[in-house]
Amino acid sequence: MIRLFVALKIPNDVLSKLLEECYIAAEKPLRFKWETKNKIHLTLKFLGEVEDEYLVQILSELDFLTNYSSFNCSISRFGFFFKNQLPKILWADVNSDHSFVQIVDELNERFEKFGIEKERRKFRAHLTLLRIKKDVSEKFIQRIKSHQFNELRFIASKVSLIQSELSKQGATYTDLKTYELK
Repeated sequence: MIRLFVALKIPNDVLSKLLEECYIAAEKPLRFKWETKNKIHLTLKFLGEVEDEYLVQILSELDFLTNYSSFNCSISRFGFFFKNQLPKILWADVNSDHSFVQIVDELNERFEKFGIEKERRKFRAHLTLLRIKKDVSEKFIQRIKSHQFNELRFIASKVSLIQSELSKQGATYTDLKTYELK
């Protein structure tokens, strides 16, 4: 079995600026273990554990991505996902036209034949920046939420099939193939 997901790649310079803004907003960033640049991506479709023999077919199935045009995106704010009223994930919101939705819908349709269920939740374009493992203050939450920065704009032009290997040290991601949008 191989654990896979499909993700939009974010340009390195944008990630550098985004993390810089996180550190400014956090005030004491060294208290936290931030996601590294090479792990930050926008998940379009989580495939989960897939039989190894499907890998070649999946790689081929994703060739449809090259029919899509590159599109404009922007990042302009931070937010949190909560569990039991406690912040668990710090994220950055990614905005675009409806290109995300079209690609996500097509991924959902195409992967049903591999026994991978359609995502039931509405797609929310975001980048996970920090997994919060210890308590944080209300002041920290408000600082992050109210932090304003110049919108980071970029052109989305690459989507990758990524393997995720889990260990006690965390997940390791390996790009198996990257598809260039037109």
